[in-house]
Amino acid sequence: MTKHEFRFASDPVDARSYGTEELRRRFLISTLFEAGNISFVYSMYDRFIVGGAMPQNEEIKLETLPYLKSENFLDRREMGVINVGDPGVVKVDGEEYLLEKKEALYIGSGHKDVRFVNNGSGQPYFYINSAPAHHAYPVKKIGKNEAEVIELGDEKYANKRILNKLIVNSLVETCQLQMGLTEILPGNVWNTMPAHTHHRRMEAYFYFDIEDGQTLCHFMGEPDNTRHLFLENRQAVLSPEWSIHSGAGTTNYSFIWGMAGENLDYGDMDVRQPNELR
Repeated sequence: MTKHEFRFASDPVDARSYGTEELRRRFLISTLFEAGNISFVYSMYDRFIVGGAMPQNEEIKLETLPYLKSENFLDRREMGVINVGDPGVVKVDGEEYLLEKKEALYIGSGHKDVRFVNNGSGQPYFYINSAPAHHAYPVKKIGKNEAEVIELGDEKYANKRILNKLIVNSLVETCQLQMGLTEILPGNVWNTMPAHTHHRRMEAYFYFDIEDGQTLCHFMGEPDNTRHLFLENRQAVLSPEWSIHSGAGTTNYSFIWGMAGENLDYGDMDVRQPNELR
């Protein structure tokens, strides 16, 4: 079964007046994974789609959405898939790709039959990002040993972390989609600090490996007018181009960042130092 919802973009000035419930309604994606289903949120931020597939005994076929006005989901789109659960299989036009936890698959536009499969090794959780595409690039799997790995942060500032670039232009040809996975090391809590914005693209953050009973506070908003959202395990946040995106947890955790926009330059950021935030 395919579930979906549509969300309009928000003006930053309007967002200053949002209370907790309105902020959560517009930016938080609280339920991505339901047994046997695939769920999507279609956002008007660069027409970015965030989704999750949780196959059980039967394969889940990727179906088109009414907002796409196309016969197939990927007729004019590209897609990135990262497994955050037990091993599972993604089938693309009959070709099978086994994804271990924290491995990625890029699927270019034009593919017609995509299926998410539980191969009996446990419960896979396939996290999905999709963006419009103007060109068809080949399917490519990116294992953890193939990622570009960068160590960031300092234990003094509680932000020591490992960044794994997975679907990035130095590894995979894409139109605009970029995805990676960051692991916060034990004893550390902060991600993306110093915070930044990038007006040339939007972003979505998906948090996982958060212990039961623990939480994470995601900071968003204009750098001089910030807001926050409390999240639980396997929840996501839409991050507009005008918003910072940073977080601190009551335990260490991992998160996936996905981006779309008019450039592929990972370092294209407008950084704001911690003491500049309001």
